[in-house]
Amino acid sequence: MNKDITTLLFDFDGTLLDTNELIVQTFLSVLGEHFPGEYGREDVLHFIGPSLEQTFTKIAPGKVSELSDQYRRLNRTLHDELVSEYDGVAETLRTLKSRGLKMAIVSTKREETILHGLKLMGVQDVFDVLVALDHVQNPKPHPEPLELALRLLEADQQGALMIGDNSHDIEGGKNAGVRVAWTAKGEEFLASFEPDFMLQHISDLLELTKAGVR
Repeated sequence: MNKDITTLLFDFDGTLLDTNELIVQTFLSVLGEHFPGEYGREDVLHFIGPSLEQTFTKIAPGKVSELSDQYRRLNRTLHDELVSEYDGVAETLRTLKSRGLKMAIVSTKREETILHGLKLMGVQDVFDVLVALDHVQNPKPHPEPLELALRLLEADQQGALMIGDNSHDIEGGKNAGVRVAWTAKGEEFLASFEPDFMLQHISDLLELTKAGVR
């Protein structure tokens, strides 16, 4: 590593808040209604990470808006029942913040939903910057969201890490340096995208950033 880590860019879904079951159940319900019997649990796991528009464009290009709206309505209804906190996330985030690191959320989810999730976790005051789907023209894996976060943080790429659970996070964050946490897809899948680090627990970031801010 050429430069100490001073900036952390976090994905949200599946990285800070365990929304995997929420996403899976929402996709299964929506797709089950429109495409009965065509999609099972293993199929929709691949839809965790990309934006709804990216996913539904591949599935049904003529119904992207309709399917996205239906997904969001159902997702809001199920949200609080199906999400859960990962072990040690809130405590680790506060420790990282206390060290003076710059911290941002960079997500393919809309701002309103991210803020709701952060409030549930009690960490809405931890992040300096939030870059959501509705803040950019091009979601991850395009570099635009990460570049925007770095500009708003007044941070450079060399000292930044992107922490996520999906190939979109790794590909989108290559210029900033990508670090990967847990994932529903398994470590082997993410290793194929050659992340710089493979985190086993979010607290691993405490060691990685120990020397970052003086």
